[in-house]
This record gives sequence, structure tokens and C-alpha cells, in this order.
Amino acid sequence: MRRNHLIAAAGICFALIVYATLARLAGRPVLVGHHEAYWVVVIERFSAYGLLGLLVSFLLPGRFGLTCALVVAVAVGLEVLQGLTPDRDPSSIDVLQKVAGGTVGVLLAQTILAFLPRPPS
Repeated sequence: MRRNHLIAAAGICFALIVYATLARLAGRPVLVGHHEAYWVVVIERFSAYGLLGLLVSFLLPGRFGLTCALVVAVAVGLEVLQGLTPDRDPSSIDVLQKVAGGTVGVLLAQTILAFLPRPPS
């Protein structure tokens, strides 16, 4: 995948996460309906941040610490900003779910990158 495509995909993923996190509760996108089971919401959070971690890790190959720090900063920062939205409530368990998903995405990307052939220098 070309670098420009990765940048666009990571930007779109980040924008959708920001919208889903900071939108009013009535305007928040849902997967199966407004009365979702809690496990569906956990899977949504985990997979969204997993995809973000995967894409950012492909953008920054070999920089495991920086990539994990970026994903953690996004998760914590957006959860803090969520406290400013009147009908949303930030939660530390949400942050843990998001950080876990992002870290799994980073680890998956680093594993994939370890098996890809290196470009000639």
C-alpha cells in the first residue's frame, strides 16, 4: 500500500473515532441499533482503536514506543474531551478498552512488518 493511502486511511479512521467519541449521544453512530448490548460497544471501541494502531504502526515502522504513545494519547485525550460533551460521560474502563485495542493493532502490525521483506537500501 502506498504511503499516501496509509495517511488517508489513518486520517479517516481518526476522524471517525473523533466523531463517534465526541458526538452527542443521539448523533453517535451505532452498529446494530440504539439499544446495543454492552459487548457490541466494547468490540466497536476495541476494533476502531485496533485499526488506528495498525495504520499508524504501518506509517511509523520500527517505532513501537512512539506508535503506542500516540494511540494511548488519542484514547486518553478524546476521553477527557468527552467530559465536555453534556450527555456523554468519560470512563476509565473505556480508556482501558481503547488502549488495549490500539496496542493489539500496533502489535499485529509490528508482527506483519517483521515478516515482510525489507526494501533494498
